[in-house]
Amino acid sequence: MAKACALHILVKTEKEAQDLLVQLKKGKHFGDLAKRYSQCPSGKKGGDLGEFRPGQMVKAFDDVVFKKEVLVVHGPIKTSFGFHLIKTLYRN
Repeated sequence: MAKACALHILVKTEKEAQDLLVQLKKGKHFGDLAKRYSQCPSGKKGGDLGEFRPGQMVKAFDDVVFKKEVLVVHGPIKTSFGFHLIKTLYRN
């Protein structure tokens, strides 16, 4: 069974997510931005969601984590929760 570990930042608007993406591209640390801006409880842990399997997250989120390039920030990804920036650390 596949497993993955990912970090994410959850914000309310696409503009907020785009602004954070710009900061990341300028070299800001993902975990620091997650702690400061993420609306998800995982923000306190730098956006760390730990390890999970396909189907435990909403489909749009799973599609990024299990199909897109690892160690690259993807997003903004829209879900019912808001807009995510997602960085998959590993998957097997």
